[in-house]
Amino acid sequence: MNIGIYIYEKAEVLDFSGPFEVFSTASRVSLSPETFNVFLVSETGNTVSARGGYSINPNYGFLNHPSIGVLIIVGGVHTEEMRKPKVLNWIKKESKKSQIIASVCTGVFLLAEAGVISNQKVTTHWEDIPSLRKRYPNLNVLENQRWVDEGNIITSGGISAGIDMSLHIVNKINSKELAEKTAKQMEFDWTTHNRCVT
Repeated sequence: MNIGIYIYEKAEVLDFSGPFEVFSTASRVSLSPETFNVFLVSETGNTVSARGGYSINPNYGFLNHPSIGVLIIVGGVHTEEMRKPKVLNWIKKESKKSQIIASVCTGVFLLAEAGVISNQKVTTHWEDIPSLRKRYPNLNVLENQRWVDEGNIITSGGISAGIDMSLHIVNKINSKELAEKTAKQMEFDWTTHNRCVT
């Protein structure tokens, strides 16, 4: 399963690093080392300066990435990305081809702006819930949820919640045993409560 994580300038570091660690660790501890192939995608494939000046070299750009089975859109300073037709079109196109579409934190704004979500149950960082409700009033925005699973659309709260959500995705498409083994290897206390699965 190819896991493609979209990053951009001023993306929140743990929003992408957390899920990346989950899927790479899951492959490492799995009986099948190639269970997940996780990679970072940016618009151009060039170096990205994430939050705090954290410099990241994406694996791919829009024009050369492999097929994506699980698409993860991360949060951060997302407002500039919402003004880029090329980015929104790419998210919409890849969402149609992906088995699961997920967002961490304010990545949900990009999914909504791209028209990938319209009236689903979703969540985001607690601080951004009022803004999400105001901008996209047809979304059913839930509070106090680590993640919300709406079938092939999964959204999470902010920053560290993306790790919980990613472990849930491991559980969903592989097994609970692998998710628990991954969490243990990461020495992470996987929060399986405070979530909504419909």
